[in-house]
Amino acid sequence: MDIAVIDYKGGNVQSVLFALERLGVQATLTSDPEHIRRADKVLFPGEGEAASAMRELRAQGLDQLLPTLTQPFLGICLGMQLLGQHSEEGDTELLGILPFAVKRFAPDPEHKVPHMGWNTLQQLRTPLFEGLREEDYVYFVHSYYAPVGEYTIAQGAYPAPFSAAVQHQNFYAVQFHTEKSGPVGTRILQNFLSL
Repeated sequence: MDIAVIDYKGGNVQSVLFALERLGVQATLTSDPEHIRRADKVLFPGEGEAASAMRELRAQGLDQLLPTLTQPFLGICLGMQLLGQHSEEGDTELLGILPFAVKRFAPDPEHKVPHMGWNTLQQLRTPLFEGLREEDYVYFVHSYYAPVGEYTIAQGAYPAPFSAAVQHQNFYAVQFHTEKSGPVGTRILQNFLSL
């Protein structure tokens, strides 16, 4: 199975590659449009900032390619947010694959920004969460979020509900870090690889 991990200079890519290795999968880190187009599955991880990530994607022509992909696709953390229409982070136009606008968490005395650490999942849908339970814990690090909508396949709360995972056609994405989420994250990666 040819797994392409998109290289757009986003952080945290190595830990995703290591997580796949632990599952016995040798993935290829690549920005080559032809390789990405013909891969069996595509992972789009990332930590960083929306505007610089979009600049890098545009420079490589990947902003045009990614919305046309038809194989199973998994965005992780920033890789989820970039699938939306617009982000408040740097007033940035995104890939436009899903119909959400990315918002910044409003800090309050009990809820610091970024939202960082373990939190639970609710309202799980789709085969991505096969074998998992409501209230399973995953690991988040983010200051921006996608609101809950018809595309939401799992929710978190901080303190109000937000999209912990989204799906549109072949595009799946999670706001949390699968590769830092222990057995739950491993199971989600396995489920994605068997889609």
